[in-house]
Amino acid sequence: MNWLSHLFSSDANTPEWDAGAQLVDVRSGGEYASGHVDGALHLSLDRFVQNHAAALPDKSKQIILYCQSGARSGQATQFLQQQGYANVINGGSAGAVAMKTNRRIIRS
Repeated sequence: MNWLSHLFSSDANTPEWDAGAQLVDVRSGGEYASGHVDGALHLSLDRFVQNHAAALPDKSKQIILYCQSGARSGQATQFLQQQGYANVINGGSAGAVAMKTNRRIIRS
């Protein structure tokens, strides 16, 4: 199995993505403007701790986070889980999330 098929494979440890999930881009403002998934909320990792509660008030709603490679979104995923969010997924990169959700990339 190559790395791309592994990214999109589903197993018992990979929850299904809800169509109504909140997509969250944790990259910088410049990265977000250069291309983000249609409908994604921008919540930069450098202000994530301060702004997450107001931006993401429903701890039961599925949240899919992404960044450039999955590293920053992984940090944000762990933080939200520690804060009691029940359904948080590290989606990896913007491209991977766009492909999996069938949404286009918007350039500002």
